[in-house]
Amino acid sequence: MKLKLPGTLFLRYSVLIILVPLFAFTLVHKFYVSVTNIQYSEEDNSLQITSRIFIDDLENVLEERYGVKMNLATEKESKETNHYVEKYMRSKLVFSADGKDRAFVFLGKKYDNDLIICYLEIEDIDLPELKTIEVENDILTDMFEEQQNIIHFRFNGKKKSFVLVKGNNKGMLNL
Repeated sequence: MKLKLPGTLFLRYSVLIILVPLFAFTLVHKFYVSVTNIQYSEEDNSLQITSRIFIDDLENVLEERYGVKMNLATEKESKETNHYVEKYMRSKLVFSADGKDRAFVFLGKKYDNDLIICYLEIEDIDLPELKTIEVENDILTDMFEEQQNIIHFRFNGKKKSFVLVKGNNKGMLNL
């Protein structure tokens, strides 16, 4: 004896059988990435840096690392947000020029949809005199094994890019 389902019930089960695996796959496989743009400003003699990170990922790492709930991009956002975002960025993003570490100034942040954009600047950079710039980027790699940190460097009308991951977190630009 065969089990016979009415038409609409059969259609519902068919849709569920098709959609459930698709939803499960998309929920389990989230994409972990940050994008850092570095541009040389000849006028200011500085490297101007923007780093884009997903808000929820940064919020999770700040809570795990520092035990603070930031409520980023909400009305309840902590007044200490800039302090903790800067502290985290300093611990995860390192720049050097010709082998010498160069500190950045944390200029601030803004939100764009589900991203936080952090603005940084390295002052007193004479790019024509430099041979190399090295970037070490460990943003979110302690939280997510799959994290990829994309670096785009623009200077003299050229663009160089590379992807940094856990275990391969340094990129060298030969100028």
